[in-house]
Amino acid sequence: MTDKKTALIISAHAADFVWRCGGAIALHQKLGYEVTVACLSYGERGESARLWKEGKNLEEVKTIRRKEAENAAKALHVHDIQFLDLGDYPLTVDREAKFQLVDLIRSIQPNFMMSHSKYDPYNTDHMYTTEVAMEVRMIAQAWGHNPGEKVLGAPQLYLFEPHQTEQMGWKPDTFLDITDVWDQKRAAIECMEGQHHLWDFYTNVAENRGNHFRRNSGGQAGGRAAQYAEGFQSVYPRCVDEL
Repeated sequence: MTDKKTALIISAHAADFVWRCGGAIALHQKLGYEVTVACLSYGERGESARLWKEGKNLEEVKTIRRKEAENAAKALHVHDIQFLDLGDYPLTVDREAKFQLVDLIRSIQPNFMMSHSKYDPYNTDHMYTTEVAMEVRMIAQAWGHNPGEKVLGAPQLYLFEPHQTEQMGWKPDTFLDITDVWDQKRAAIECMEGQHHLWDFYTNVAENRGNHFRRNSGGQAGGRAAQYAEGFQSVYPRCVDEL
């Protein structure tokens, strides 16, 4: 029996975990969790426009994107970050890669998992990643998959906020106060130099969610003074003491 607490973030591209759940990562690391991030791709084709405009080639773009993600992970005190390099636009996760994720899940035994919204018409890599996350979670629970290994329990899968929430059918049911670790998240955001246009956008998102946290934690007068927060939508019934 172990008291170790762990979490797994499955990120379609190398920057997604920073914008969407960087605060949750930093906060839970501070709470004693070991948070692992699995980046399925670098986002080299679809999310690196500035680098292509500068004349970089594919391997240069990948190298830069990886370094940015590694720097951001350090800012958030990520326990481990892994890059599967499966390509993007389109992202394709074959059977072998799925089993690689299953092996990762079983080795980590996460208390909770995070991934993207279920629907994203602007970036199908995102919703495909969550489809894969649900599938590999299911496989990791199966006693008949690699019999003799420790099977997965039933960790919650939280869906982090997409870029255009009103278009995605994403409805948050959990707000997490990230005020105490905001400086870490902002530092991680600023590591993503290839997407400078998103720095202030996701700062504004965190401020807006901080307002929603205050309103829902006792009203504007009685709510905790959260300045920054992140929102999440849970997939499965929640039976938790901590997120």
